[in-house]
Amino acid sequence: MMKLYSAARSSASFRVRIALNVKGLPYEYVPVDLVRGEQFRETFRGLNPAELVPVLQHDGAVLTQSLAIIEYLEEKYPQPPLLPNELLARAYVRAIALSIACEIHPLNNLRVLRYLVHDLGASDEAKNAWYRHWVEQGLAQVEAQLVAAGRCGRYVLGDAVTLADVLIVPQIFNARRFDCRLDHVPTVMRIFDACMQLPAFIEAQPSRQPDMPAA
Repeated sequence: MMKLYSAARSSASFRVRIALNVKGLPYEYVPVDLVRGEQFRETFRGLNPAELVPVLQHDGAVLTQSLAIIEYLEEKYPQPPLLPNELLARAYVRAIALSIACEIHPLNNLRVLRYLVHDLGASDEAKNAWYRHWVEQGLAQVEAQLVAAGRCGRYVLGDAVTLADVLIVPQIFNARRFDCRLDHVPTVMRIFDACMQLPAFIEAQPSRQPDMPAA
């Protein structure tokens, strides 16, 4: 069985959990407490020298980086697909996914927020303002991409779940956690709501994970 090293609130881990669920792949969940710094321990660094989750162990191999893990799963277990066959549609789906993974998420992950506070002396108010600025701006740009492409149906690409939907949902969870404005991205939110009616997304959400902190 696959072993997934994951953190409940990690959006990158959330992505992989969704992909595993969509494909119906069972896995063992191994929690990594990022707040307590378990990612910096020698045992975890032996799995991932980058000290990041998620990590997937499968068939004796260790895989890191959420998009690389998901594409591995896509190639090894192609049904149901998360990437369309048609070349331009595939590029579109990847562009939306990468807009989140490369443009929004890196500016707002835990280590960046910690650096703002502990090294640069930012107040919690300033940290949260930073977070909201980049997430709200980034999601507005995703919204504009979706509208301009004109390919949306129930999901980002018609009525089939793709990699792009898998990336959108965790980002919205994080945006809500930090009270980001979301009324300016109606297409994104419509897609989010549609995804959150699916068991694969429902079961992957942070509140369903064994390491979700108590409120």
